[in-house]
Parts: sequence; C-alpha cells; structure tokens
Amino acid sequence: MNSNTEKYDEETVKEAKASVTSYIENNYNDINSIEVNDPYEAEMGSITVRGKANGEDFSVRLNNDLTIAVMSIQSENFPQKKEECKEKICEY
Repeated sequence: MNSNTEKYDEETVKEAKASVTSYIENNYNDINSIEVNDPYEAEMGSITVRGKANGEDFSVRLNNDLTIAVMSIQSENFPQKKEECKEKICEY
C-alpha cells in the first residue's frame, strides 16, 4: 500500500498491530472482527495504522513506544466505547 512500510522491521510491525488490536478489543464494545493493516509513516513522521473493526474504518496514530496517541474513527457505525473507558483509556 505505502512504500514507507519497509521503514519498520518485522517486530515493530507485529507490535504495532498487536497494540492497536488490543486497544480496540479492550476499549470498545462488541468487537467481532478486527483487520489491521501494516503501519506506515504519516506526513508528520508518526507511525500510523489503518484498519477495520466490525467492518468499520479507523486510523490510529502511535507514539514512539507504540502506545495509542490518537484514534480517528471514520464511521458512524463504529462500535461504542465501553462505559468504563470513556473517561480514561482502559488498559490494553
């Protein structure tokens, strides 16, 4: 998809995808399926991951330690955030 994919080694790609998957599973209700694409470097230099949860699009920008910096939901039908995760991010 993006030529920047080669910028990240296999371990970084694996950890980034695992972090995003875990974050969504632990912070959102009724997750039945998650597809996570390989990370790429966004214009501002941040690691970015796109994917789908229950078929609904999202994009996540990661911090250097691969924790979630910002999540952008691109669908009105995206699963709802868990009640206990609205005030603060739940552990993932």
